[in-house]
Amino acid sequence: MSIFSRLVTSMCKVFPTREPGPVLGELCALRGESLSFQLAYRWEGPYRAWGKVEVESKLPVRVREVGLVPCEYPCHPWHDEGYLATEPGLYPDLLREPKRFGIPLVAGQWRSVWLDVKTEGITAGKYPVTVRIVGEEGVLCEESAPVEILDMELPKLPIPHTEWFHSDCLADYYGAEVFSERWWEIVGNFVETAAEHRCNMLLTPVFTPPLDTAVGGQRRTVQLVDVEVTGEGYRFGFENFRRWVKLALDRGIEYIEISHLFSQWGAKAAPKVMGTEKGEYRQLFGWDTDGGGEEYTGFLRQFLRALKPVLEELGISGRTYFHISDEPSLEHMDSYKRAFEGVKEELAGYNMMDALSERTYYDMGLVQQPVCAIDHLEKFLADRPEKLWGYYCTGQAVDVPNRFIVQPGSRTRILGALLYKYELAGFLQWGYNFYNSQVSLYQIDPYRVTDAGGAFPSGDPFLVYPGPEGRPEESQRLLLMDEAMCDYCALYALEGLVGRERVMELVGEMTFKSYPDEAGLLEFRRRVNEEIKANI
Repeated sequence: MSIFSRLVTSMCKVFPTREPGPVLGELCALRGESLSFQLAYRWEGPYRAWGKVEVESKLPVRVREVGLVPCEYPCHPWHDEGYLATEPGLYPDLLREPKRFGIPLVAGQWRSVWLDVKTEGITAGKYPVTVRIVGEEGVLCEESAPVEILDMELPKLPIPHTEWFHSDCLADYYGAEVFSERWWEIVGNFVETAAEHRCNMLLTPVFTPPLDTAVGGQRRTVQLVDVEVTGEGYRFGFENFRRWVKLALDRGIEYIEISHLFSQWGAKAAPKVMGTEKGEYRQLFGWDTDGGGEEYTGFLRQFLRALKPVLEELGISGRTYFHISDEPSLEHMDSYKRAFEGVKEELAGYNMMDALSERTYYDMGLVQQPVCAIDHLEKFLADRPEKLWGYYCTGQAVDVPNRFIVQPGSRTRILGALLYKYELAGFLQWGYNFYNSQVSLYQIDPYRVTDAGGAFPSGDPFLVYPGPEGRPEESQRLLLMDEAMCDYCALYALEGLVGRERVMELVGEMTFKSYPDEAGLLEFRRRVNEEIKANI
């Protein structure tokens, strides 16, 4: 019995029926940088077996197996030619702790082991890492790679990065009552993982976020702010909001993103707002509420006046961002403008942003910080806003970077270099942990459904899986997003040494529609590392 093996990069998607490549070269990172690679292996035994992974190194190395997940809707029919697969199937994504008896050796199939090198606090130098798979009869395979740690600390990500956090999905999946101690524990676990991987902004449900919900439909109530109807208007309670913010900051979050004040796709209605009136807890506003009407506008003004002192008390006023409505189009201009006009005075001086593709909203002064779909950036670059963000989601499926499971890993990781080149002020994606069907008609099991019920390319709705004991299980794509942000931070560090002009020479001509493949990206980062070494 024999086994074929090789070390490959974190960007390689190891498909069971394809020989993976290219072979990994030397690894290099700054202290504190995320650094991952894989041991790909093919078992040639006549039956299924098990092997245990052993790592020999002076560096701390975490070992996980890369699991296959079902992708029933891997891509849109209008995809480009740069996808690794377009047919439904089982594809690599899920990172799991190995079972006590080892990793699976499946006859005739390639599989991989994921290895994370911990670089925090490591003395600069070169360290060999040797990985083995050991079976009942001894060592089945052994591969080694040198890892170099540079004598420089990776700086913090200097821009906000948000992957929208869906706390109602956690309550639904785990059966945890909202605001129970169990729910707070689970939320803390998922927030901590996000922050560890350089997602430094947290969507905060002051009211149940009006996102991906069918018109007239509802998602589970998650409302951090208590509302009471009084004779003079409204009284607000912020106990849960304060706890949420403290939890977020304690776990490494830097920016607070207030959930949208109006309904999605045009601000026509209010979000679901629950409150107490004469002792009865009921819905005060929702789909039947005119978003720009006097009643809801008056409510929002009172709410914002009460919220702002709390933001100051918590020391986060300058790090708090507000939304009006997600993804408005030109047909929604009138309703969006009415909504904005109703609250703009109260939010003067605060950060305001919305995801959109139409520059008109910015030109009319309705969106302070446009969050532009990356395939529409050209509209904003000629006369660009002072702060221009980028985002992608299901719609950015042709030519541009994205994080779908069946896309090459390089297509996900290249994002960091492009964010740096175009000096984008932040990045947004809508699905850190969305475990519902499209427009939240029903809940899904993300281990079985990775496409929101056949609506979005697999991988678009979430980056983490809801693992056992209320803790997330990570995906290959989460680690690639982390490495993308590490690339950004490395470029930012190099800029401090040699200036932006020199860094831009290294970045070269890449754009959001023309960028290097895996080999080219590795060579680019190698040159960046060499430049850092030469100047520290």
